[in-house]
Amino acid sequence: MQSRNIALRLSYTGTAYHGWQVQKNAVSVAETLEKALSFVVNHPVKVTGAGRTDAGVHARTYVANFRTTSGIPLERLPLAVNTRLPDDIVVSKATLVPDDFNAIGSCLKKEYTYRIYNSRIRDPFYVNRVWFYPRHLDESIMAAAAAQFVGTHDFAAVRSVGTETRTTVRTVHYFDIERKGQIIDCRVCADGFLYNMVRAMVGTCIYAAEGKLAPEDIPDILSSRNRTLAGPTAPPDGLYMTNLWYDEDVL
Repeated sequence: MQSRNIALRLSYTGTAYHGWQVQKNAVSVAETLEKALSFVVNHPVKVTGAGRTDAGVHARTYVANFRTTSGIPLERLPLAVNTRLPDDIVVSKATLVPDDFNAIGSCLKKEYTYRIYNSRIRDPFYVNRVWFYPRHLDESIMAAAAAQFVGTHDFAAVRSVGTETRTTVRTVHYFDIERKGQIIDCRVCADGFLYNMVRAMVGTCIYAAEGKLAPEDIPDILSSRNRTLAGPTAPPDGLYMTNLWYDEDVL
């Protein structure tokens, strides 16, 4: 049968994995998915993911594509693959996409949500799912800080060294802060993200809420390109990939 390019919609909790990307000496989400797919289609498979997520980071929505000569119907593929996957990775949909579709290269923009559990008392049901932060945070100050990141800027000051990139300029479409009881959701959408960019942006908003910097300082921090002037990198547990955008006629 002729080779097909298939895109998968999936979700996963990242606690048990060393990120999305295949690792030499650690279990990753991509490796686990490739093994399951290879069994189902009866030939070796390599997947391309929508982006790198680090160890402990989760995805409510994720897209990966792979090529196969198997004739398995698209509607059966998620069910078949899920029988070979652990409970913390689930494929929800398979779609035939054009040959030139690439889960990361074809992605128009991405949304991450960072969740903070802001309470003096921990909740065991949120272990590894949020950043437990016992000191009270003023979400209005966090929102004022978040607004400073919106637009097209050089984000080198909120990037961890670790991956090479042609440019550190990105466009942030929105960065919203919303409190629901003890949960603070930090939702940010951009055309792309640098390594640890979201977690450093959240850490900077928390620094603002703690009075360690003013929201109005953030444009100068970005202009400085100096990572030490921004806030800390928030832990991975609270970070989720929550939305991905592609051309509507493709996916």
